[in-house]
Parts: sequence; C-alpha cells; structure tokens
Amino acid sequence: MSHPPVRPPAPRFTVLIPARLASTRLPDKPLADIAGLPMIVRVAMAARRSAASRVVVASDAAAVLAACAAHGVEAVLTRADHASGSDRLAEACVLLGLDGDELVVNLQGDEPLIAPAMLDACAALLAQQADCVMATVAHAIADVAEFTNPNVVKVVTDAAGRALYFSRAPIAWWRDGFAAGITALAPAPYPAPLRHVGLYAYRAGFLRRFPQLPAAPLEQLESLEQLRVLWHGERIAVHTSAERPGPGIDTPEDLARVRAIFAAQGTGEH
Repeated sequence: MSHPPVRPPAPRFTVLIPARLASTRLPDKPLADIAGLPMIVRVAMAARRSAASRVVVASDAAAVLAACAAHGVEAVLTRADHASGSDRLAEACVLLGLDGDELVVNLQGDEPLIAPAMLDACAALLAQQADCVMATVAHAIADVAEFTNPNVVKVVTDAAGRALYFSRAPIAWWRDGFAAGITALAPAPYPAPLRHVGLYAYRAGFLRRFPQLPAAPLEQLESLEQLRVLWHGERIAVHTSAERPGPGIDTPEDLARVRAIFAAQGTGEH
C-alpha cells in the first residue's frame, strides 16, 4: 500500500514587520485605514496566516504601538534614529532575545496583500541553505515595461539559485538586444528575467551583524541594501515563486487600489 510523501516540518520562524510614520509620499502610512483596520494591522494579519510561530511589529512610533495593542498585535518600541529597516530589525532581535540561529522573516509594513505561502517558502529555503545568510523571493517578468522600470528591482541567480546580482537596470540582457531598442524580452531558450520581491529571511545572528558591515559602493550606486551582503562575500538564496505578490502601498494611488481590492473581497480577514 502506497503512502503520500511525508513533508518535512516547516521551520520555526518569527516575522518582524518594520514600521515608521515618516513617509514622504504617504504620511502616517502604517495607520492608513484599510477596510476598517490600520494598514500595519492588516499586514500582521496576513503574516499570521503563514506558518510563523510569532509575528511582531517593530516601530519607533507610539501611535503604531497603540494601534497594534488595540488589535492584539505584538509590537516592540525601537529607536527613532535607525537608517534602515534592517537596522530597526537588528535592534528588535536584541529586544526579543532571539538566538543567533533563529530564523527571522522581514515583511515590509506596506504589504497587506502578501501571500502567506511566500513567507513560508522564504524561511524554508534559508533553513535548507546552510551556506547562505539570507533568503529572498523573486518571480518571472513577462512585461517589457516592468523589465525596464528602474523602480522594479531585478535579480539574476546562479545554477544553485543563489543571487549573483540585484539591479534596477534590465538584467540579464543578451548581446544583440539593444540593436532595436528594448522592445522585447530575451528570446527562448533563455529564462525569463526575475523581479525581486522585497521579502527577506535572515538568521538572527547575521541580522544583528548586518548594520556593522560597511556600506558598499554598489549598494549606494543602486540604492539597494541587499548588495551590501554580496559585496562582503555572503550568499543570498532566491526562491522563485510561481505567483506574484499583491500590490504594495507607496502612494495615495496605491492605497486607493488596495482599498478597492479589500472592498471587493469584503472586510474580514482576506
């Protein structure tokens, strides 16, 4: 009698969600109402539908902590002078007493439509890749406009699925591709280019060490913090997802779009 294959247990991981109020394009963004709940609460609710053992918001704003407390979301108060979300999460790891080998998933506080399965896949990949200090997610690009958009970060990987480089430029690009301008993606048999999704898994020890690494020239040139990891010789595993994440929220127009999606779905936990 045959039996279904036994899946290995999902690794234990903590989701940390950095949130700050100082957004120039959308002031007080974490508190923006989405179907009756603050955005940061919606993001935490999405994270809770993953296999995470714990979901914690890390913020420097008392108003964000109050909103989380009002809706039963765990949160920690971090310093206000952090230069990046990674610095904020490094402090949160210390405040929460996370051991060096514990897995932490960094979910941005403006992703209320994130697919919980992406969090699980990112954490599971890092758990399997002992030679990598981080894992992240990407999906195939099929649209030329998306491929050429500098606000869409691209990633190329090696044969083992580890990141070789991240860029705002259209990569990888075939030698004769510029002959007629960027009007198409690379022809078969080349793989589709990959869009990087800003979702990361770390080992807590590396996350605490990351802010002490000197900033890299390529990181500053591209304005991509993850290039610091590659610059210093560390490896990042990349999970290629068959699905795309829901739209994130950076502008009032993005907020209106996401509100419309929640309105179409109803106001419960979606």
